[in-house]
Amino acid sequence: MSLAYYLVLAAIIFALGAITVVVRRSAVISLMGVELMLNSANLVMVTFARMHGNVSGEIMAFFVMIVAAAEVVVGLAIIVSIFKSRATTSIDDVNLLKN
Repeated sequence: MSLAYYLVLAAIIFALGAITVVVRRSAVISLMGVELMLNSANLVMVTFARMHGNVSGEIMAFFVMIVAAAEVVVGLAIIVSIFKSRATTSIDDVNLLKN
């Protein structure tokens, strides 16, 4: 299989994630869109690492996965905290940081 297929797949996944972040108003769904974008970046890094025959892209993808896991933990903690106080996860209804 050609490496170009992986790059096209990564572009499609990134576009789906970006559309999800822009269109959806739920904070949980927006976090899922960000995760899709990070995973597509990982796919690109691994593809280029394979193309060039080194492991630096795979190592970078591993660190991106670690950062993504930390982002999910912090993001979900914030969303749960907002849901407890406001009973909604809509991004439009959250204005806690305005004051």
